[in-house]
Amino acid sequence: MNLNEYLESHTYPGRGIVIGRTPCGKKMRAAYWIMGRSENSRNRVFVEDGEGIRTQAFDPSKLSDPSLIIYAPVRVFGEKTIITNGDQTDTIYDFLKAGKSFEEALRTRTFEPDGPNWTPRISAVIKGTDVQMSMLKSDRNNEESTLRYFYEYTNVLPGTMRFISTYQDNGSPLPSFEGEPILFEMAKVPFDEWSDAIWQSLNPDNKVSLFTRQIDIVSGDYDTRIYNKNEENK
Repeated sequence: MNLNEYLESHTYPGRGIVIGRTPCGKKMRAAYWIMGRSENSRNRVFVEDGEGIRTQAFDPSKLSDPSLIIYAPVRVFGEKTIITNGDQTDTIYDFLKAGKSFEEALRTRTFEPDGPNWTPRISAVIKGTDVQMSMLKSDRNNEESTLRYFYEYTNVLPGTMRFISTYQDNGSPLPSFEGEPILFEMAKVPFDEWSDAIWQSLNPDNKVSLFTRQIDIVSGDYDTRIYNKNEENK
């Protein structure tokens, strides 16, 4: 099963992060998407914000609760690109700016306060060909215990990518993602084709927005694509 087949077979992986290296070895690619089941969650779009992006309400009049859904998923600090599913993006950025580490930042945070789901916080940092990923989750939906997982991939191999999401799939409560970030092969396709395939693979009823970025490993130059379902439906 490849990444696209995996996504097609899961109606609600929730928010997801994919990071990998192109088969030629010269570029890094990243993807982050959001999904939603409620009107409040679906009422969002991604917009560019400096070198990163942020979420904002598509229709401000319908925004009922901004907590947990309005944040900056992507920020850039120097040579590092930070991608997360919540306001821990800012926590990581502030800690890196203070000369501290990715792990130190996330040890100050826990999963999201949205019981009974207790949605995991997923995070990643890219620097050159090195990738750090993390998940902060409850211990089997017990809000009294936090599990913190950290994964470090040094010199990611060309043609490979890692995937992590907040949930295994749909459910009530939503079952948290289990295990190490999943390893997939990256096909030798252009950036736009790779991005389009992810967008088309996400469940059409639940997908909300997708961000993708391709980063030149040597120069640091990047290309960004943003997909917003609400804007497609205008």
